[in-house]
Amino acid sequence: MNPDRQRAYWRRNLLYVSALLTVWALVSYGAGILFADALDRLHLGGFPLGFWFGHQGAMLVFVLLVFAYVWLMNGLDRAFGVYEE
Repeated sequence: MNPDRQRAYWRRNLLYVSALLTVWALVSYGAGILFADALDRLHLGGFPLGFWFGHQGAMLVFVLLVFAYVWLMNGLDRAFGVYEE
């Protein structure tokens, strides 16, 4: 792969990582800590939503972020011709 394609690959990779880390920060700090009181007005499964995000929702979102990263990187690898079977 030529240097321009390598830079484009890593630029897109960093974009994906930045976006996913932003979601992680919003869920873990935003929903679980900063906005917990406001979210507690809503209930999910009988529990206040802020409590739910702090204890279960954040973990589920983290697992989804891992799957999203794998899916995005597989697509990126295919687009740049570096996909491994």
